[in-house]
Amino acid sequence: MTSHNALRRRLLAFAAALACGAAPALRAQPAGWPAKPVRLVVGYSAGGATDVIARLVAVKLGEQLGQSVVVDNRAGANSNVGAELVAKSPPDGYTLYVYTIANTINASLYDKLGYDPQKDFEPVGLIARIPNILVVNPKLPVKTLADYMRLAKSSPEGVTFASSGSGSSIHLSGEMFKMQARLNMLHVPYRGSAPAVTDLLGGQVQSMFDNTPSSLPHVKAGRLRAIAITSAQRSPLLPDVPTVAESGFPGFDVQSWFALAAPAGTPQPVVERLNAALGKVLAMPDVRQRLQDLAATPEPGTPDQLRKLIASETRRWRDVVKQSGAKAE
Repeated sequence: MTSHNALRRRLLAFAAALACGAAPALRAQPAGWPAKPVRLVVGYSAGGATDVIARLVAVKLGEQLGQSVVVDNRAGANSNVGAELVAKSPPDGYTLYVYTIANTINASLYDKLGYDPQKDFEPVGLIARIPNILVVNPKLPVKTLADYMRLAKSSPEGVTFASSGSGSSIHLSGEMFKMQARLNMLHVPYRGSAPAVTDLLGGQVQSMFDNTPSSLPHVKAGRLRAIAITSAQRSPLLPDVPTVAESGFPGFDVQSWFALAAPAGTPQPVVERLNAALGKVLAMPDVRQRLQDLAATPEPGTPDQLRKLIASETRRWRDVVKQSGAKAE
């Protein structure tokens, strides 16, 4: 009888050990996820840089996951409409968000948000960065950043710079440069990048720190002149255009960036699988080429690296918003 009980105890202990050993394996494979299509929310309308990058990634991500990833454009309030929708969605891995630099700016630009840009999201991984370029109307007697600064200092009213809207990364790139260069620069906000570029081409405004994909065709055609690029390194698409950093402002590095995030509380195995799939997508030669055509540099990384980037960018833009007095429209 005793030996029977001892055997039973050993079997129970063995079963318990097996269960403990199997637990990580069970956790590593969430039951059947994804078992249906995944929604990828974009906080902007179709056709812009965020949407184009989202659609490129969505197709390839779907191939990696074995389920389609469907882009859902929820534009409004500088991407806050889409962000709030995702922040309040179930954390089950079926709703994802294209988190951008705008969300870190919005944290201090808006007095009240319906979500917390840091606490309400589970970072998955960075997708890519896109620099801005300081472009001027070719009729302006300006060929270098030094010329631009001289013009701003010699004009009683300073120099005008357009943006896609108050508080946009395009606006705050200009404000950051204005603060560092201590220049007299007048901000002229527009509703979107397209009307701002139209007025820049027409000479109604003098300059703009525009996203590279928006102004690049006009620079190539000679309709706009590129003075400097805001990234730390020159762009292979504009090898002759110096950086702001090398033009007298060491350390100046402002780029729009795009990342993948999920609602806070999304299971870690889902986040890890998404991150691994995103890494494979960003390593594909055709994806890298398409991103580079958009002047975007693919930057795969870990969820923790993205978490740190979100925190540091939120701090950085808080200072610029405060000093510039930028307000949400």
